[in-house]
Amino acid sequence: MTAAFVSASKSERSCVCVQAVKIGIIGCGNISEIYLKNAKEFGLNVKRVADIDLSRAEQRAHQFAVPYFGSVEELLSDSEVELVINLTVPQVHADVSLQVLEAGKHVYAEKPIALKLEDAKHLKQVAQKRGLLVGNAPDTFLGGGLQTCRKLIEDGWIGQPVSATAFMAGHGPESWHPNPEFFYQVGGGPMFDMGPYYLTALVHLMGPVKQVAGMTRITFPERTITSVAKFGQKVQVEIPTHVTGLMEFASGAIGQMMTSFDIWGSELPRIEVYGTEGTVSVPDPNTFGGPVRFRRRESKQWDEIPLLYGFTENSRGLGAADMVQSLRTGEPHRANIDLALHVLELMHGFHVASDEKRHYQVESTCDKPQPFPVGFSKEQLALL
Repeated sequence: MTAAFVSASKSERSCVCVQAVKIGIIGCGNISEIYLKNAKEFGLNVKRVADIDLSRAEQRAHQFAVPYFGSVEELLSDSEVELVINLTVPQVHADVSLQVLEAGKHVYAEKPIALKLEDAKHLKQVAQKRGLLVGNAPDTFLGGGLQTCRKLIEDGWIGQPVSATAFMAGHGPESWHPNPEFFYQVGGGPMFDMGPYYLTALVHLMGPVKQVAGMTRITFPERTITSVAKFGQKVQVEIPTHVTGLMEFASGAIGQMMTSFDIWGSELPRIEVYGTEGTVSVPDPNTFGGPVRFRRRESKQWDEIPLLYGFTENSRGLGAADMVQSLRTGEPHRANIDLALHVLELMHGFHVASDEKRHYQVESTCDKPQPFPVGFSKEQLALL
């Protein structure tokens, strides 16, 4: 049995006991380590791990004392597994998640939910038809940093939000990643690699977007790998490596965003939200912590705001833990398919707007994810 939190309202939870949800993990590569570490800390009951490379599955099973390891087929045929965490490579996210749904299980996947918008829509249709939940990373917006930013904005510290900016500026992964080729192929690029963190954070803070514009370019059509494993190998670039977008939020606020693999150095902020009474400086959306800084209109300096929530360390898997709570309480989970699909459409929308030289009208929408109660921390998660 586990202790879980059931809401009398959408913002407050009280403790009751419910049966543990048994979880399987597909994909035992590098990122699985932090998921399995946090699963233990969050009280998640991981029963099986699987990978096309059985040796990797065996290694993770032994490392984290998971009872069973084996093939994907064995995991999907296990009737006790209710929820599967999909940590495969982005090219097969949609295919694997579809297999999970067709096996009658809920699925939580790493970002992006799919490479093609049509595949994400199909996943949603299948899940609705079968009465299953779909969750999706990133879940960094659930961390103490972005949750604190959300409260500052909703409590009126900056007045009415009127605009936001987001910047991810670097020179690509070929200097450090052992296999950087994917980042320059269709489905890669700075927007699809890092955009989910920034756009999810913006939607969490500002709400959904109704139209976008964009401009893109490829600055270096060939890249040279300088990381050790493939030093000196050449990569032909297939996708835009510099993407600039404009957003009109449904609220009427306006946003601008840049993601780039073409920049050698930058002092740009990560994210800032501007209001009628002040500004919030938002921490790196690829992290869970701070700093959170605030400047009121009459002030001449920035003040750092203490974080009001836990989960400030690397808490990947928190979205899956919240999804487990949803399965037992009926409360909506926060890192949900509507949010993931909306973010995916925005990323595609910037590219379509650039290619077709027009504004792109966004078809999807989503609710702003419900914030956590103030002070929400690891101690309040369901524990075995």
